[in-house]
Amino acid sequence: MDIINKSITQLLCVKRNHNKIEVFKEETNISSWKGMLYYFPYKYTDRSKIYKIGEANLNGLPYIQLKGRIVQYKYIGEGESRKLSAIFDDGTGAIELIWFRPSKWISKIYKLGREYILFGKPNPYGASLSFMSSSTYKYYTSSILPYDSNRLQLGVSIAHPELEEATEFYEGLVGMHGEYSTTEKMKKVSLYPQFIKKMIIEILENIKDPLPETLPKEIIDNNQLMSLDEAIRNIHFPKSNDLLQQAQYRLKFEELFYLQLSILSIAKHREKHIDGFRFKKIGENFYFLKNNLHFELTTAQQRVVNEIWKDMNTGKQMNRLLQGDVGSGKTLIALLSILLATDNGFQGAIMVPTEVLAIQHYETISQMLNGSAVKVALLTGSTKNKLRGEMLPKVKSGEIQILIGTHALIEEGVEFNNLGLVIVDEQHRFGVIQRAKLWSKNSNPPHVLVMTATPIPRTLAMTIYGDLDVSIIDELPPGRKPVDTYHKYDEKRDKIYEYVQKEIETGKQIYIVYPLIEENEKIDLTNLQEGFQTVKERFPQHNVSMVHGQMNPEEKKQEMQKFLSGEAQIMVATTVIEVGIDVKNASVMIIENAERFGLSQLHQLRGRVGRGTTKSVCILITPQGLSEDAQKRITIMTKTNDGFTIAEEDLKLRGPGNLNGIKQSGFDSNLKIARLSQDGDILDSARNIARRILDDDPNLEKRQNIMLKEQLHKWNMENQTEWFGIS
Repeated sequence: MDIINKSITQLLCVKRNHNKIEVFKEETNISSWKGMLYYFPYKYTDRSKIYKIGEANLNGLPYIQLKGRIVQYKYIGEGESRKLSAIFDDGTGAIELIWFRPSKWISKIYKLGREYILFGKPNPYGASLSFMSSSTYKYYTSSILPYDSNRLQLGVSIAHPELEEATEFYEGLVGMHGEYSTTEKMKKVSLYPQFIKKMIIEILENIKDPLPETLPKEIIDNNQLMSLDEAIRNIHFPKSNDLLQQAQYRLKFEELFYLQLSILSIAKHREKHIDGFRFKKIGENFYFLKNNLHFELTTAQQRVVNEIWKDMNTGKQMNRLLQGDVGSGKTLIALLSILLATDNGFQGAIMVPTEVLAIQHYETISQMLNGSAVKVALLTGSTKNKLRGEMLPKVKSGEIQILIGTHALIEEGVEFNNLGLVIVDEQHRFGVIQRAKLWSKNSNPPHVLVMTATPIPRTLAMTIYGDLDVSIIDELPPGRKPVDTYHKYDEKRDKIYEYVQKEIETGKQIYIVYPLIEENEKIDLTNLQEGFQTVKERFPQHNVSMVHGQMNPEEKKQEMQKFLSGEAQIMVATTVIEVGIDVKNASVMIIENAERFGLSQLHQLRGRVGRGTTKSVCILITPQGLSEDAQKRITIMTKTNDGFTIAEEDLKLRGPGNLNGIKQSGFDSNLKIARLSQDGDILDSARNIARRILDDDPNLEKRQNIMLKEQLHKWNMENQTEWFGIS
């Protein structure tokens, strides 16, 4: 239907509002009627009842809806105190309407004698008549507002009401009305929710035929779904709560279905068309490491190694996600996997988000492979040109078998001889394009292992990594003890410092973390520096290092090295230590203003301690008077060490748009109506149906799937940029 692809500038109600429409398009990225129809309300008000003025006590009601006519206008007062007063009569009585500092267009748009549906909040105060004595009121109504005073409800007014002409179409919309979100920029040009509602009403009035269906009849019937036309009309103007729920379910299902169909079709295409290197041999490099470990692999680690080796021996490209909580031994799994590649004559690469983490991986892996024939190198942005010039030819020739580094690995000039396995650690910090550049370094795509220490809720994993196989290390190495977590108010800081002193005296090291939140950088940096001075004064006999993201790399590296080597007993830092610091001697993590951190970030920070075999603690310091959400986060942290439980709770509290304490692409924000934190059952159903269809018809070539293929193509065109970072 071409009509839904019309530009929103063609709407009758916006012809005189060009500036508003330009702002709306800029803020929402919506330019068509179809886009407007998918601009869904975020909440609803029950407007199914129309009250009668003469039959109801209007005072005390939160909102009322009336049907009647404006019979009179009158300006009252001058200058800043000027008001526009109107009388609204519904045949059973009359009520006063008030506009403060009114625009001239009000009396021109809302015509005398024309019938309107009115919605607003009855207000017993501020009405121009409500504070008058009876005699004054009679004089006022007879001489200034010549209206039958017996019909007017004294002491009740409605300020700035919503008014819609009572056309047959609009009266058919009486029911639950949606509230539309707006931005500050939209409000500045008077682009309020009511204006958006008018645009949608006008579109629906102009669409006479039912909207064309976007799901096959079989899926609609089997899942008892509302038609698309009914769903769109009821999502904006539901006649009842039941119809609203049916509309929401239909639209959520469709959105999640095409998302999963797209993700699973990518996996099917890769499975069918992209061959992978076959690693048949388990050789001396793998056994060198396994036989020289001072401990046995956990059952979970053994299971995951077998899953990875099985993948790399199928002849198809491996694409696997490895999830493991902090301290679960992912680095060891990564190294064993790369050694399988080297045993089969291939190279491996590990790409990490920070130089600190790259250095740590390099030092750990070099130490573990000391005495083997495997050659390992480190490449970061700080690598000197001379060293780089010596290293890169060896990478190209294959002499260097394992290359570890940051995004420097994807730069021009970095060429591999035979790259067989790519491992991306903390991958959520890399874009799709960055990752793709790394595995395009080979003529044939290498196997891919994506690792994250941030446990990912099931619904989110099915969406972000829905095309990957998943391995989970759900077991800590032997000897590891869970970290005890305590919540203390800031007035207990002296007691906390006494405990810190005792820990240092036993030879332990301490982290003290301050928030450094983007919008408060200057304030937070001052707090960090003041905290650093306080700690130095409180512990004059000990060395204290300080690290934050605004330091230059060399300075940051030196300060971290002091702590890593044991020269400094206390590290005062921001969340730059969230990933990549492994000091087994550190036993205490103190987090200042813990209420300002998200759950996943608190969990990541807590994971910096408890990495040895001794007991460790995490102390969350907050002021009194926490918000409800902050108190929930703190309570969850003190009750569990399970990262997956914490991730699920974080998803419920905050949604997926800002998990892990960093700005991501806002997964819920790319969904128009579904919410991953709430709609797991719908997601499961949609994914299962999509999988069954693709298992039967991977290319969607059968006659019954032609519509799906067309709609999937449209979905990919509209959504792949947002979801997969494809430019």
